[in-house]
Amino acid sequence: MTVRNKPPFRADHVGSLIRPEALIQARQAAEQGAIAPAELTRIQHAAIRDVVRLQEEIGLQLVTDGEFNRHSWQRDFLLKIGNVKPMASKLTVRFHSAAGTRDHTPPSLQVAGKLSRPSGIFVDDFKFLKSIVPVGVTPKITIPSPSIVHFRGGRDAIDARAYPRMEAFYDDLAQVYQAEIRDLAVAGCRYLQIDEVNLAYLCDPELRRQVANIGEDPQTLPRIYAKLLNAAIAGRPADMTICMHLCRGNFAGAWIAEGGYEPIAELLFNEIGVDGYFLEYDSPRAGSFAPLRFLPKGKIAVLGLVTTKSPKLETKDELKRRIEEASRSVPIGQLALSPQCGFSSGIGGQAMTVADEIAKLTLVVETAREVWGGA
Repeated sequence: MTVRNKPPFRADHVGSLIRPEALIQARQAAEQGAIAPAELTRIQHAAIRDVVRLQEEIGLQLVTDGEFNRHSWQRDFLLKIGNVKPMASKLTVRFHSAAGTRDHTPPSLQVAGKLSRPSGIFVDDFKFLKSIVPVGVTPKITIPSPSIVHFRGGRDAIDARAYPRMEAFYDDLAQVYQAEIRDLAVAGCRYLQIDEVNLAYLCDPELRRQVANIGEDPQTLPRIYAKLLNAAIAGRPADMTICMHLCRGNFAGAWIAEGGYEPIAELLFNEIGVDGYFLEYDSPRAGSFAPLRFLPKGKIAVLGLVTTKSPKLETKDELKRRIEEASRSVPIGQLALSPQCGFSSGIGGQAMTVADEIAKLTLVVETAREVWGGA
């Protein structure tokens, strides 16, 4: 087996980690004006130092800031794009968990004018992360997919006066991402992850029906989003690894979509110019490994076999069996291992304790070492 010394690594993780209570309280106090922004930054930086040290001690080759710089995985980034505003969603999603189901209409986004990027969005956050990362460890940053700006509201959520033609909207949105990625690259970022939920949602027949109900075509959207994603990452440095995380919804142990990757697999793996894919495979609702047959040489599929939706710890033997099963569809040298999603997609979005999180990440590292080798 081959050890990977570049991302994605044999033992990797999606990005978000459980926020300490002191950080949660500080963010709430800052939102209420009870503490100054500088004090929130101090507390946030202290928490990030601790979580970087934790990842290093577990033995990971990468570290993230745990997404401690944001309230949620997506909105802190997207609402900093000029003329992107919050709005009520037209889509109703059903969260499923061990406790049952509940319907939820998540907040969505509207485009109220021409898109712009007034300043760097997560650039300063990355600079801080890079400044505290030990030598030999790779800092990784995650950003939400640009498709989110369109998906929940569709055409009706985009100002027709600013964008009488949708092609111009997609062009401007891609340019915002190009500028952010360019500045991240200048800051030293060489490992970037795009969190993409909508392509996975479009594998679910019920969500495809809802997309049709708001006037969008679920048949053509995957190709539109593929083109958008390729435009967004155009111009990245040749030595920057970009991966995509495919998510079916994740909050406090609950999920939204179901359905395997088959409907989008060929487009996903062959028409989107990323280097690797973090794929949810922690339950039967993700389907079989058969779609991995479309993965071309040179790309890596990171198998999300360790669930973040339950504290129950998987065994090495069951993980090894599933990795062996996946290797029947794609060479084992093109595989890696991770949890299926982040451990805390937003404040209050975790399903376990920090001790459980450590056990899960340690299991990933130890299993990967036994399967692929390495120190």
